[in-house]
Amino acid sequence: MCGGCGAPAGPREIKQSLVEIMMLIQKPIRAVFVRVEGLLDYVFPHAWNPLYNLGALGFFMYWIVAVSGIYVYIFFDTGITEAYGSIEYMTNDQWYLAGIMRSLHRYASDAMVLFMLIHIVREFSLDRYRGARWFTWFTGVPIFIFVFLSGITGYWLVWDRLAQYVALKSTEWLDWVPIFGTSIAANFVAPDSLDDRFFTLMIFIHIVAPLILLLILWIHLQRVRKPIINPPRGLAIGMFVSLLVLSLVWPATSQAPADLSTVVSVVNLDWFYLGLYPLLDYWSAGSLWAAAVVVFGTFAIMPLMPPLKRSPAAEVILEHCNGCTRCVDDCPYSAIIMRPRSDGRAFIGEAVVDPGLCVSCGICVGSCPSASPFRKRSDLVSGIELPDYMLSELRAKTCKASDSLSGGTRILVFGCDPGARIGGKVASLAAMVRMPCIGMLPPAFIDWALSRGLADGIVITGCREGNCQHRRGVDWTNARLDRKRDPQLRRRVPRTRILRFWASPVDGKALDKAITRFAESVSQLPEQEKGRTRKPDLVGASDE
Repeated sequence: MCGGCGAPAGPREIKQSLVEIMMLIQKPIRAVFVRVEGLLDYVFPHAWNPLYNLGALGFFMYWIVAVSGIYVYIFFDTGITEAYGSIEYMTNDQWYLAGIMRSLHRYASDAMVLFMLIHIVREFSLDRYRGARWFTWFTGVPIFIFVFLSGITGYWLVWDRLAQYVALKSTEWLDWVPIFGTSIAANFVAPDSLDDRFFTLMIFIHIVAPLILLLILWIHLQRVRKPIINPPRGLAIGMFVSLLVLSLVWPATSQAPADLSTVVSVVNLDWFYLGLYPLLDYWSAGSLWAAAVVVFGTFAIMPLMPPLKRSPAAEVILEHCNGCTRCVDDCPYSAIIMRPRSDGRAFIGEAVVDPGLCVSCGICVGSCPSASPFRKRSDLVSGIELPDYMLSELRAKTCKASDSLSGGTRILVFGCDPGARIGGKVASLAAMVRMPCIGMLPPAFIDWALSRGLADGIVITGCREGNCQHRRGVDWTNARLDRKRDPQLRRRVPRTRILRFWASPVDGKALDKAITRFAESVSQLPEQEKGRTRKPDLVGASDE
C-alpha cells in the first residue's frame, strides 16, 4: 500500500522500495570492506591489497589446483580398494612431494571458494552487478555451481568415511529429481553394490568440470577489457608460500577408509565445500531443492532487483573524431569499437559506442585528444561526450569553482563521485569539481586551470589505488600525468603544483589534511612557477 494514502503500491513505489532495501543491505557491508581495505593498505602496498585482487587470486588458486591435481592424478589408482590406498601412499610415503601436492590441492581449492565468496559480496556491496555489468554477474552463477561440483567430486575420490557420507547424501538428494531410472543412493548401501566404474565416472566428472569452469570463466570476462587475471607477483608469491607452509604444518589427511557395511556417524567436514551437508540430515530433499532454486534464481536475477537507473551512454561526435582509437583502448568495459568511416572524411575509422555495455564513466572523454579547454570557439565539444555531463559543463563547473575561491592560496580539487569529499575545514582554500570517474578528466584541464590562473594548485583525487569503481580510471589518470599514456600532461605544467591523493569515501579527513599541507607548500613556491594569472571567460582562450 502507498504510505498514508491507502492506495496499492505501483511499480514505481515497489522499485523505490527495492532500491532502499538494497541500499540498507549494501551500506554496512561496504563500510566494513572500506575499513578492512584501509587496514590492509597499511600492511600491503596498494597494488598488493588482497581485497583489490580477489578475482586474480581466484584465478591463481585455480592454476595451483590444476597443477597439483595433475601431479596427484599421476599416482592415483581408480578402484574401490585402490583409491584409498594410493591416496594414503601419497600422504605418508611420499609426503615430501605428492603429500605436499595433495595438501596444496586441498587448501588452494578452499582458498578459491573463500576468494570467490568475498568477491561476490564485495561486488554486491559496491553495486557492481547491475546495468551494463549484469552479464558478468549472471555468468557467476554457473561458476559457483561448477566450483562446488569440482570440489565435491574430488572428495568422493578419496573414498574414506567422509567420501562415503558425501556420496550417500549427494545421491539421496539427486534421487529426488525424477530423471533417473533407479535409485543412485542404492549403490552406497551395501559393499557389493558398487564397482570400479563409479571411480571412472567420478574421475571423468572431476576432470571435465574444471575444464568447463575454465570456459565459463573466459565467458565471464568477455565484457571486461584487459581483465587482470594474474595477481601482482609479490602477492602471488606470498599466497603460494602461505599455502606451502600450511601444507607442511597441517597436511591434508584422509579419514578412515569407507565401509559400506556400516553407517557413517562422525565425520570431519571441509566447511568451505561441505558446510551445507548437515542440512541433508534435517531437511527433506525436496526442501533443499526448493532452497537451491530460490537461492540461485535470486542470485541470477539480482541485476533486475531493481534494474539500475542508467545514465545515457557516451556519444561519438563524428565532426570531432579522428579515429585515433584511444577511447577504444581506454574503455574498461569493451563498450567502444572501431568501424570504417561513415562520413566520407579522410580518416581510417570512427568510434562506435555500444549503449548496452557503456556505464557512462567518462573515461573515454578523458582519453580523447580533442577534449581540450584551450579552444578558440565557444562550443567546447569533444570527439566523444557524456550527454548528461558534457565537456563544456566540466569547464563551466571548473570556472565556477575557481570563482568561489578566496584567500591567498587557491586550490582546485578534481575528484570522482565514488571517492572522498572535502570538508568544511578547507572550504576557504579549496573547491571541488566532481565527475563520474577521475579518468574523465583530460590532462589539458590541469594545464588550462593553472596557466589561466584559475588556481594556484591542483589536487587530483579519486578511488584508492587498485580499487577504482570503474576499474582503470585511477590507472589511466596516473599514466597520463606521468606521460606514459596519451593524452599526456604537458611538460611545461609545474608538477610542484599538482597533488595526487587517492582516497575512499571514509578518507575525507585525510584528504583535507593533505590539501592543507599542499596549500602550505604551494604558498612557499617561487612566484614565477605560477605561470600566467589571466582569468579565462567561459568561451576559453587560444593556447598561446
